[in-house]
Amino acid sequence: MRDVAHLAGVSHQTVSRVVNDHPNVRSETRERVLAAMRKLDYQPNAAARTLATNRSQTIGLVTFDTTLFGPSFMVHAIERAAREAGFFVSIASARELDVASVREAIRRLREQSVEGIVTLAPVAAAWTALGQVPLDVPIVAVGIDGDSHPEVPMVAVDNAAGAALATRHLIELGHPTVYHVAGPADWPEAREREAGWRAALEDAGRPVPAPLPGDWSAQSGHAAGLRLAADPSVTAVFCGNDQMAIGMLRALHEAGRTVPRDVSVVGFDDVPEAPYLQPPLTTVRQDFAELGRDSLNLLVTQISTGVRRTGQHRSAPSLVVRHSTKALAQ
Repeated sequence: MRDVAHLAGVSHQTVSRVVNDHPNVRSETRERVLAAMRKLDYQPNAAARTLATNRSQTIGLVTFDTTLFGPSFMVHAIERAAREAGFFVSIASARELDVASVREAIRRLREQSVEGIVTLAPVAAAWTALGQVPLDVPIVAVGIDGDSHPEVPMVAVDNAAGAALATRHLIELGHPTVYHVAGPADWPEAREREAGWRAALEDAGRPVPAPLPGDWSAQSGHAAGLRLAADPSVTAVFCGNDQMAIGMLRALHEAGRTVPRDVSVVGFDDVPEAPYLQPPLTTVRQDFAELGRDSLNLLVTQISTGVRRTGQHRSAPSLVVRHSTKALAQ
């Protein structure tokens, strides 16, 4: 910093103000300092800044190894929101979706002096680990059942409302009932989507078929699709995510059942490929960018106030109607 100050002809305090984006620096002075920084390839020392200010300007993110669109995109959304807020992100991946692995990931992040933690391990076991985090540590859970540990603030899409939107859409198209391919039972999101589907059918006075098990993968959607394709009475299916819906489309095609003429299909997430499938997929869209901003804002509020913010913060999904659904021919 002294070298930059000498080259720019200013004090090292002025360089510090420029580095920290302080407003009380004249524009020509700021540009002279920035030019000196570029010439000397000066990079602020984050570790030194942490020692001097007792602030790391870093948040921790607990995630897990996955190719699923939702969790993967949420990592990007949170990282982008953190960058816009002036924070770095340190990521710790849980080896398994169990209590010990999530607890270990949280421990690694706390050792790095992160100022707060966002967790993207959306399974029931994660709640036990989150419930053990001291109350003075800012934390936000994304997509986890907030009823289990109300002291842990939660951000999520309203999964039940989204599933009800999909199911009512199919009912309004004249389908006598709607079959459901559910996600893994230990994922709160899967249980909430199943609950929304069931409630919509019950409210409409329609039969509630037994849900078919899935694991979020296209392969599990394909297996469920082969089972449903063998039943000519099946005319409408709501899949718990778009990957399973993709497998469903393939299975119905292989069985000679045309979508949407014979069977209407709805997914959940609105993956980027959804408009380009054959046929383009009707699905429930959740705004991952909004979820990222909401989770980061909730965490930053806790960091700045020193107060754990509790409660559930849910965003509203929307139904995107494309060509995989149509009115049932009478």
